Amino acid sequence: MSENSKMQTIGVLTSGGDAQGMNACIRAVTRYALNNGIKVKGILRGYSGLLEDDIIDLDAVSVGNIIHRGGTILYTARCLEFIDPDPKKAEAAIAHAADNAKKAGIQGLVVIGGDGSWKGAQKLSKHGLNVIGIPGTIDRDVACSDYTIGFDSAVSIALEAIIRLRDTSSSHERCSVIEVMGRKCGEIALWAGLTGGADAILIPERPETANFENILKVIQANRARGKKDNIIVVAEGVGGTVELAKRIQEETGIESRATILGHVQRGGIPTATDIMHASRMGVYAVKKLMQGANNRVVAFKDGKYCDFDIDEALAMERKPSIEIEEENEMISTY
Repeated sequence: MSENSKMQTIGVLTSGGDAQGMNACIRAVTRYALNNGIKVKGILRGYSGLLEDDIIDLDAVSVGNIIHRGGTILYTARCLEFIDPDPKKAEAAIAHAADNAKKAGIQGLVVIGGDGSWKGAQKLSKHGLNVIGIPGTIDRDVACSDYTIGFDSAVSIALEAIIRLRDTSSSHERCSVIEVMGRKCGEIALWAGLTGGADAILIPERPETANFENILKVIQANRARGKKDNIIVVAEGVGGTVELAKRIQEETGIESRATILGHVQRGGIPTATDIMHASRMGVYAVKKLMQGANNRVVAFKDGKYCDFDIDEALAMERKPSIEIEEENEMISTY
């Protein structure tokens, strides 16, 4: 253990939706801590594992050969007890989880997940646990960080699907309406749509453009230019993907098909970008715990790794990359 570190045991958990790169992050947290003389405990199934005392020892071997695996070896779940409508029950659950962590010897906790997971970490920090959050979510929907673990992999999967569907759409002179993940955030749709050459992108942050009339204008303008196939990318938060494809066919006579990619975007080998960010964020988190930091979240901002107070991070307002949609409108036409 480093001379300036009083940390003897840390825990690590994954919470919320799984994201490619989580395993690489677990590996980095574990091995960097071990190489600094710190024991590591893995908490299974997120905060639920803390409540149920489902905690295991992690060593260098147990995190071997996981760097390229999708999902999370620690499993993940959403802990409803932490957000019980009854404040007394929720507080009792949080206190019980903190007690179980302390009983296992855990002094510091690394939480890999989105802002919902950080809220749980924020609460645990008030019960004597030093907590550090790491942004692990395919949606890239946290305001404090320019990057979240899993985003590049999810976009890459969506892009590959768009490319494949374009081949068959052009062969049949069809319109393909492709739904990608993103209930409240359209970043996957924006990035996959622009790089996939989509004719239109619909995101929940811009309801004024995510409507049938706008799509109909795009398709009609494309037809007037002699374009016989169309790709429409829709974030799941917009909804109505199947109905949109049916209506396009009814109104234009162009054969249309809806494809919902769903959870296929979460699985598979993470990209090099995700592995790099996941690994470096994991190391950064352990360093902060060794320095005695608490209630912090790791971020990648303006090309550098940094950290914010969780309270501050949760209060930040996310700004969607609307300029991507606007630019795509200009470069998707010819």
